[in-house]
Amino acid sequence: MKVDFSRRIRGGYLAAFLLLLFSYSLTIISTKQLVTENGWINHTQEVIIKMELMLSYLKDSEIGLRGFLVMKDEKYLLPYYTSEKKVDSLYSMVATLTSDNVLQQERLTVMKELLSRKYANIHNQLNIFKDAGEEITDSIRAKAVESKKLMDSIRFETGTMELRENELLKERTQIVGLSEKIEFTIIIASLVISLLMVLYSFITYNIENKAKKQADQKAEDYHDQLEKRIHELDLLNHELNELRNIEKFASTGRIARTIAHEVRNPLTNIELAKDQLDSEMISLDEKNILLGMISRNSKRINSLITDLLDATKFSELNFSEVDINELLDEMLNVAMDRAILKKITIKKEYEKNIPMLKVDRERIKIALLNIIVNAIEAVPEGTGVISVQSNKGINYCLITISDNGNGMDEETMSKVFDPYFTSKPQGNGLGLTHSQNIILNHKGKIRVFSETGRGTVFTITLNVLEKEP
Repeated sequence: MKVDFSRRIRGGYLAAFLLLLFSYSLTIISTKQLVTENGWINHTQEVIIKMELMLSYLKDSEIGLRGFLVMKDEKYLLPYYTSEKKVDSLYSMVATLTSDNVLQQERLTVMKELLSRKYANIHNQLNIFKDAGEEITDSIRAKAVESKKLMDSIRFETGTMELRENELLKERTQIVGLSEKIEFTIIIASLVISLLMVLYSFITYNIENKAKKQADQKAEDYHDQLEKRIHELDLLNHELNELRNIEKFASTGRIARTIAHEVRNPLTNIELAKDQLDSEMISLDEKNILLGMISRNSKRINSLITDLLDATKFSELNFSEVDINELLDEMLNVAMDRAILKKITIKKEYEKNIPMLKVDRERIKIALLNIIVNAIEAVPEGTGVISVQSNKGINYCLITISDNGNGMDEETMSKVFDPYFTSKPQGNGLGLTHSQNIILNHKGKIRVFSETGRGTVFTITLNVLEKEP
């Protein structure tokens, strides 16, 4: 029986082509799904962050009222005067973001009523306080009890909404993980198909030389397509990892809740001082001491909130053209006194002719200075060496800051950018968080590499100024 080998070869390649086409189609669909699910993850995180900010501004308003009732100074009402517009704005954003969720919209309707009653309560307390000659009356105390109940209700509604959003976040994260597995399976399947094509060509080589050459050419074409696709998928995976880093940074906004215990101590001191002031058996000196205690603790609370918000929020930048080498020199001059006191050697290795950067000069200096100060504190006195390098890439500038300190283990390195994480007895754990925020705000990248006993290396990538066409 005569076998038509040419037909078999053509049929084999046709089948392989259809399989590859099918696998590519599945890859495109899976990639689109992955991008869509990542968008939903970011959407969910944005809802959670805005809910947290809305609750934070509401707390600021309540703290401002308490400060005014205690201190009788209008300046403490500044958070109250500004917070209502901010809360309304954030409420509108959350309502827009959750417009497709009927259950969340119902909770937002309840939330709106509670917020209106809360601000009306604060306004009534202010009017009663002023009408009573700036004295705390039973009416004010009754309003304060009502205000606390309203705040508890708002917290409950906020917590319920955040719980639902976290459930959605978990579901969407699982979908992303599944999509990644599907993509990986498709890639493996494509590789298997390519190998089968090559094998089929080799088997038919001795049967029909001409058909074999045609098969080899087609196999090379498919292989090139496959390599190109694998490269594209590798770039997509790299971008996905970058998106995860941004996601991790954005989620740190929720860590504000972890400073509750930091706030409770000064609040307790304020409450104790208030109780003492209510007593009629205190002298003028004791009264001044108590008022001073209230002022210090109020400032402490405000400082905690301000530091956290500054370290985790994206802010408006004042861009200008900057020579990175000059900027590095300015930053090192600021830190030079610290280095001299510890007898540290600073090595500068700048590459010349690096294109200008378009950045916020002062904020980038702050970001770099935080890293340098950490390096100075990490290296040993007298033998410490810190190296600062600048290099240019195709369309970016690379800044490298390395030291010969004790380095970090993997666990410490994974938490180095987390707010309030620090190994220093005097640090507040927000310096590197602030640096990361600034770099990400410039659409740059910051990475850390370290090993126990072998020092630490920070790399910062910033985009160069694009030339006009």
